Amino acid sequence: MSSTESSKRPRIDAKANVLMVGTGEYTTGYVGGTAADSDKGAGVVALTMFDLRRRGKVERVGMCGVNGKKFPGIRKHMQKNIGDVYKDMDLGCDTYPSDQTADPKAYIDAIATFKAGDVAIIFTPDDTHYDIALACINQGMHVMVTKPIVQTLEHHINLIKAAKEKNVLVSMEVHKRWDPFYADARDRARSQFGNFQYMYAYMSQPKHQLETFKAWAGKSSDISYYLNSHHIDFSEWTLEGIARPVRVTGTSSTGVAHSKGMKTEDSITLTVQWENLNDKTLGCAVYTSSWVAPKGDVHSQQRFFYMGSNGEINVDQAHRGMTVAQDGKPFASVNPLFMKYTPTNGMFSGQASYGVKSFELFVDACRDINSGSRTVDSYDDGSLATACTTVQGTAILEAGRRSLDSDGQPMDILYGEDGHTPV
Repeated sequence: MSSTESSKRPRIDAKANVLMVGTGEYTTGYVGGTAADSDKGAGVVALTMFDLRRRGKVERVGMCGVNGKKFPGIRKHMQKNIGDVYKDMDLGCDTYPSDQTADPKAYIDAIATFKAGDVAIIFTPDDTHYDIALACINQGMHVMVTKPIVQTLEHHINLIKAAKEKNVLVSMEVHKRWDPFYADARDRARSQFGNFQYMYAYMSQPKHQLETFKAWAGKSSDISYYLNSHHIDFSEWTLEGIARPVRVTGTSSTGVAHSKGMKTEDSITLTVQWENLNDKTLGCAVYTSSWVAPKGDVHSQQRFFYMGSNGEINVDQAHRGMTVAQDGKPFASVNPLFMKYTPTNGMFSGQASYGVKSFELFVDACRDINSGSRTVDSYDDGSLATACTTVQGTAILEAGRRSLDSDGQPMDILYGEDGHTPV
């Protein structure tokens, strides 16, 4: 890092300034003019940033979307679902574009008001991630992008290069890494189960999500990028240094989305051949995702089975043994390990939830880098899903899309001299 860049960094005790790019379900919980019909009606990102400000870790908060005309509704929604529910929450937020305009490039003006060392959190349609992230990096900002971080291997490698030039942290938001069940499964697989043999993962959301995502579903991305990315990241995180993906085949189901006039798959299955590094033996993983499931006791079915040469494990992320029945509401299996929205003595008390931890630990990392107490590359140890450690996942997703577009033809993943990074 140059002395000029270093001088632009905040003081060692400085709070983080955060720009949230994207104003939808995961950021605010606001969809179609009302609270999202999901398990995230109060949102996750904005709520977490406001709470981090309450706790002294964040100072300025900005929010950028495309249609500024939504902001009056968003502010009213956040007041009702955050300000009126939790004590001591300052909802002050600079918004872009203005309330009277719509501008798909509003992020450029928003980024210009932030400085090197500040933080950008991007939750926008998949095909916009690359341009927005690159603009933030070029401003010297640390960047967290929702999964998938980008859609192509070329873009992923470009982000890594740009981040190294600016000496900033770029990471993918994958909260499952802080789910204690998934984290323990990963550690058991790595330390006790031997070579990789087989994995089956399934993740779905109800078909009304097709309406939530109608602006981009089938136009610029698909359900595999959106949901398969979760368990593909789990595999890459778990199998780092143990196995690598070498072949991907994509198959799909169709019908429901087509009946709604949407040219996209209902369900996508990626079959991935993994090669164990120690002896070149092979393992197989099957990742299936769908957004045409019936509405059930959970918003998202999420489960996997993993088998190694010495052991196996089953994890059902959707059912944690806690069910709720309440007048006027449907029966539900709930998971406060992800987000605990119920206040304690009037205060937000979800800090231990892995939905919150994912963002808080990233903000902590950015502040540590700004202070000089940690280096950017020190987070490539698996503690964060950094751009440098998530390249294989992008290669799998891109290969899967290419396979689907080629009538299911298998796609091989090739590697450079290090044998680890896809090319």
